Amino acid sequence: MKIRKGDNVKVLSGKDRGKVGKVLRVFSKKRKALVEGINLIKRHTRPQRQGEKGQRITMPAAIDLSNLALVCPKCSKATRVGFKIRNGNKFRICKKCQSEV
Repeated sequence: MKIRKGDNVKVLSGKDRGKVGKVLRVFSKKRKALVEGINLIKRHTRPQRQGEKGQRITMPAAIDLSNLALVCPKCSKATRVGFKIRNGNKFRICKKCQSEV
């Protein structure tokens, strides 16, 4: 996967276009990711105990990986991700500044 947990990403399309957030979780089989503060939805919950009220909980929903671009930690730009193999190890690189991500 080109985008991993903990990466900073920029949203390329959708209602949150242009926003930057941190990846909380990646669902590789679905090709989606949960991003902090992005694609927020409201879920309505019923009261669980007597005397308790129902609530509206705001939580992030998964967003497709094709709508995300990695933000390079060195050049701070949204970029595509490439790979290089050095000494038998595979590294992700920034396509704009060629630095290791």
